[in-house]
Amino acid sequence: MNISKIVEKAKKSSFYLKILNIGINRMVPFNRSHGFRIVEIGDHLLKTCVPYKKSNFNHIKGIHACALATLSEFTTGFLLMSRLDPEKYRIIMQSIFMEYHYQAKMDAYGSFYISEEWLDALVYNPLSSSEKVIVECEVKIHDKEGNHISTGKVKWQIKSWENVKTKV
Repeated sequence: MNISKIVEKAKKSSFYLKILNIGINRMVPFNRSHGFRIVEIGDHLLKTCVPYKKSNFNHIKGIHACALATLSEFTTGFLLMSRLDPEKYRIIMQSIFMEYHYQAKMDAYGSFYISEEWLDALVYNPLSSSEKVIVECEVKIHDKEGNHISTGKVKWQIKSWENVKTKV
């Protein structure tokens, strides 16, 4: 499965958006039980959904804080990976900070937007003179009625694969 081609087609086709969501659930099995789905994808925008369903509930039948945090991580990470060449760049989450504002008692939607200027200023230009960069990505999650559920600030470390050193 060539995920890059499917992402490009999913920007214009609801059929390929379904295929993308099926593929993501297979590629990221940890997220499968949450039922996350991409509802909109563009060159610079990703909108995702965490459904209001039993497997996402906390003890008071709201969407669990950890499901909202995982949606924040997924939303930012997926958009970054769709914009950065995965053959050139490795991304890894450094930290996540969540603020919860309102109880989620219905489907909730996370949105993340980046621009070419953002990528140039915070990723490409700094990486020309540094081994790695840290970027903070903010996701606001709202429910179907527009209530602001949470704000996630996810820090990603990005570096060229040439600079990745792993123990064998």
